[in-house]
Amino acid sequence: MPITRIEPRAGRSRRQILSGGAAWALAATLGLPRIARSAPATPAAPGPQIQIWKGPACGCCKDWIRHLETQGFRVAAVHDSGNTEARQRLGIDLRYGSCHTAWVGGYAIEGHVPAREILRLLRERPKAIGLAVPAMPLGSPGMDGPEYPRKDPYDVLLIAPDGSARVYQSYR
Repeated sequence: MPITRIEPRAGRSRRQILSGGAAWALAATLGLPRIARSAPATPAAPGPQIQIWKGPACGCCKDWIRHLETQGFRVAAVHDSGNTEARQRLGIDLRYGSCHTAWVGGYAIEGHVPAREILRLLRERPKAIGLAVPAMPLGSPGMDGPEYPRKDPYDVLLIAPDGSARVYQSYR
């Protein structure tokens, strides 16, 4: 087969012609022209919607909320009062209590529960009241800023419908 010589058109060098052809060939191979014609990308599906009850001046609660938002949660409402009433209404015994209570996907969340465990709960859907991190352990989300000198081990508890609890995840 004879080799055909490519002659540049006016104003274009052979290198420009060859590099342009190579770019089009690569784009066709990768499917780029098809992507360029496709519909615009849709935003990612919104994360779980959560409602929170906390004290009005609680800084660690605000930090926990920020932690959830960075993990994709949509905060539907933050109530600056009623934490104790919400805890009672949702069936969380005082022994599991902390400084804030939340409601997400049919589950109660008490205290500084990591977003990772809430997402796991929503995926697994166990028969339970919800999750709790009793008290306010240093190192848990919202209690992990530079103002806290250390990280303490803590457990995330799964609260059963009868009020008992078992360790859902340990953080050491």
